Amino acid sequence: MEIKDRIRMIMEREKVSPRVFAETIGVQQSTLSHILNDRNKPSLEVVMKVHQKYDYVNLEWLLYGKGEMVVSEEETSFSSSNSDYLPSLFDENLINSSKEPAIPENRKEMPLRNAENTPKEIVKQEIRYIEKPARKITEIRIFFDDNTYETFRPEK
Repeated sequence: MEIKDRIRMIMEREKVSPRVFAETIGVQQSTLSHILNDRNKPSLEVVMKVHQKYDYVNLEWLLYGKGEMVVSEEETSFSSSNSDYLPSLFDENLINSSKEPAIPENRKEMPLRNAENTPKEIVKQEIRYIEKPARKITEIRIFFDDNTYETFRPEK
């Protein structure tokens, strides 16, 4: 069974259409359609959105098909005596777990450093006009409609 089939099973369990499911997890309908029609494999981002919305789904089952679809009560309850529990990369950030919004840090605009006004190198360009000798007419040809022509040459 592929991951697309497991996603389809979640949709059947929730009794939602692909359009509603895509909206629920926050992805484009076309993205889900491509996954379900086996055109694309789901990205980790899509898998995590499914898992975050439907947190009763066993992540290992969703990713690899191992275990049961629904997380058991034992797995969901974290007792304080469980000292070997290590938070996963996907757990909420415990450092800033307070419900108070973080105060945005005011940023100051930094003035641009003054550009050193280095004088630009002056380029001198010289244009030379070379005088050519005057052109002289050497020949004039006149063509007629009977396919004849006359040539005129100036006298020297």
